[in-house]
Amino acid sequence: MSGFRKFLLRGSLIDLAVAVVIGTAFTAIITALVKDLITPLIAAAGGKPNFSNLYFTVNGSKFAYGDFINALVTFLIIAAVVYFLVVAPFGRLIELITRNKAATERDCPECLSTIPIGARKCMYCTTDLTPTVTTTP
Repeated sequence: MSGFRKFLLRGSLIDLAVAVVIGTAFTAIITALVKDLITPLIAAAGGKPNFSNLYFTVNGSKFAYGDFINALVTFLIIAAVVYFLVVAPFGRLIELITRNKAATERDCPECLSTIPIGARKCMYCTTDLTPTVTTTP
């Protein structure tokens, strides 16, 4: 039972639970934004006042494609927010971190170990190297 308690109280599980709750609340906000503001704007341009009322019938079966359009717009907005507020900044951060690391290290041509960029001799295989001159951007 103590192992289960440790599992439940791990920080990553608590963080995940908080993320799910915040994500659910965020989805409700975005859904309301799409339903109450964006859909009427798109519908005003297209001449239809509400997408959720759009449907067609085939052999007595009702196909509500308006609800699908609302869900699609909601998904696209959530995807755009996640991309522009999480993925793109994180990618830039990783790029900055790796760019600084690449400027200070290089691979030995003989043993392929990572060595300082200005080294004249590999500290692993003792191969004589020509130092690389770097310019700061």
